[in-house]
Amino acid sequence: MGSKNKLKRFRENETFANVIQPEREEILSGSFPLKGKWDREFFKNENPLVLELGCGKGEYTVALAKKFPEKNFIGIDIKGARFWRGAKTAVEEGISNAAFLRTQIELIENLFAEGEVDEIWITFPDPQIKYKRTKHRMTNMDFLARYKKILKPNGIVHLKTDSEFMHGYTLGLLHGQGHEVIYANHNIYRNEGAPEEVTGIQTFYEAQYLEKDKAITYIRFRIK
Repeated sequence: MGSKNKLKRFRENETFANVIQPEREEILSGSFPLKGKWDREFFKNENPLVLELGCGKGEYTVALAKKFPEKNFIGIDIKGARFWRGAKTAVEEGISNAAFLRTQIELIENLFAEGEVDEIWITFPDPQIKYKRTKHRMTNMDFLARYKKILKPNGIVHLKTDSEFMHGYTLGLLHGQGHEVIYANHNIYRNEGAPEEVTGIQTFYEAQYLEKDKAITYIRFRIK
C-alpha cells in the first residue's frame, strides 16, 4: 500500500464515529475515558462486549457484529490503515455494534476495566515460532494473564488459526496451566462439530488457506 493511500485512510478513520485512536500517553497515564464505560458511554446499551485482538482488515469483527446484533464488538489493531476497511463497511452498512480501537494489544488492561469483557477472539495471529519472539505470542502466559484481568469470571476466549504450531502450543499451555478447554478442533472444515460462527465466517486470507487445503484450527477456552 502506498503512503498516499495510507494517509488517505488515516484521515478517513478520523471522521468515523466507530474508530477510537487514543494517544499512547493518554493510555499509559490512566486517563482513557472509556475504560469501564464502554457500554454506557460508547455503545449506549448494556449488551455483552466482545473483542477481536489483531483484527487486521476487520472482516471478522464486522461479520460477528452482523451475526450477533445483541452483542457489541471491538476490533483492536495497531494498524489503522488495515482496519479502515472494516470501519468503513460498518459505517456504510449502519452496523452500530461494531467499533475499532487503534492500540497495541499489550495495553488492553489500560483500556478495559476488570471484568468488563465477555469474550475475546484471536483470529489468525502471527505464531511467532522463533524462540526470541515468544513474548509476542498472543496466547503466552503473560497475555493470558492480561485477558483474565479484563474478562468476566466465566469469560470465553476463542483462538482460530491456520498454524498447527500455535494450536498445539496453546493447547499444551492451557492443559499445563489447568485452564478449561471447552472445545478444540484441529481441522474445523473436515471434522464436524465446530460452532457455526467459526466455520460460517471466513477472512480473505482464510479463503486462500483453504484453497491450498490448509487445515484451520479452533480452540474455545476459559482462563482459570
